[in-house]
Amino acid sequence: MLPKERVQAAFEHRPSDKVPVYQAGFSSYAGSIVLGREAYTGGGIQQYREARALWNGPDAHAEFLARSRADAFEIAEVLDLDLIRPSYWRMNEKPTRKIDELTYVYGDEAGDKWRIMSFDPTTELYQIVARAPAPEPTLASLERSLPAGPSDPAAHRPQPSNWPDLVAAVERFGNHRAIPGTGTSLCIPRETIWLEACLLRPELVARHLDRQVARVAGNVAAMAELGLTYLCGGGDFAGPQGPMYSPRVFHDLMAPRLAEISRLCHAGGCYHGFASDGNLWPVADDLFGRSGVDFFYELDRRAGMDLRRMRQTFPRLTLWGGICSETLHLGTPEEVRTETLTALEVAREFGGMVVGCSNQIVIGTPPRNLDVMLETLRDQR
Repeated sequence: MLPKERVQAAFEHRPSDKVPVYQAGFSSYAGSIVLGREAYTGGGIQQYREARALWNGPDAHAEFLARSRADAFEIAEVLDLDLIRPSYWRMNEKPTRKIDELTYVYGDEAGDKWRIMSFDPTTELYQIVARAPAPEPTLASLERSLPAGPSDPAAHRPQPSNWPDLVAAVERFGNHRAIPGTGTSLCIPRETIWLEACLLRPELVARHLDRQVARVAGNVAAMAELGLTYLCGGGDFAGPQGPMYSPRVFHDLMAPRLAEISRLCHAGGCYHGFASDGNLWPVADDLFGRSGVDFFYELDRRAGMDLRRMRQTFPRLTLWGGICSETLHLGTPEEVRTETLTALEVAREFGGMVVGCSNQIVIGTPPRNLDVMLETLRDQR
């Protein structure tokens, strides 16, 4: 079977010649192990690289974009992934001042919107280290920030060219490997004021979520035009102890809008995917059942999202992952091998799975652990 055919078989819960594989993402550190040279992959480090490139001018920025795309594509080919990751983090905002090689200023320092960001090579994080003072947000300021009245879905009509990395991935891999699309995210912001609003002013949260839903129809149409049917969405809202807000809030505010996104995806011939870290069992019936979500792609096993239990409880759901980033980072090679073999075993027994690391393979992951996972996946093939 072709790689893309294996992935489609997983979604249709049909047998395939081999278990399809993917990897959610590589830090630059981990990508460099795979490629044998510095890899333009990762999270914050890619944002820092783009800041540096933008500061150095258009030619440097064009070089950054080309190298980032080439490295993401090369990893897919080197590892022979059935389902690829076509791009990594971006921050297309030119700094206004350079402080040193690792630190940049954004915005007008004479105004009230500036911030300073600095890169930490030991963690690959690019984070805000100082910013303009701002008043604490209130429910009243939250309300003022949200436009009144419903959003018009017809006002959002993006073109496939809005996603040049996806266009390039289709040209490179479309006849051979599966490519995920995007544009279906739905998330309540995690800041304290938004969590307070969930209880005190839920209509404001509903207005914010409705504006996200209003953009989905246009995104689905653009993805379908590209031939991309696995549309990734969601948004982190949980930790090891469970969601950051109550199951009732999820049921009342998130679930009906997720169901509408599922309806829009299905009407466009696409699958609706959701991802979040953490223990999601308190909202699982709504999230993985009533909402119509088709696939889940950030299984946090160490937070309690056991692969076999998920497979048995929600048999129509397609799952991506099954190998925990934390196991790769902190486990022994034998623990990595066992977890990888277990994921493959569950995939063979139940079907409906694309196996790989469910989250980014982080900086500091022992090279031997990475090799063991990749070798074990390759050996089943």
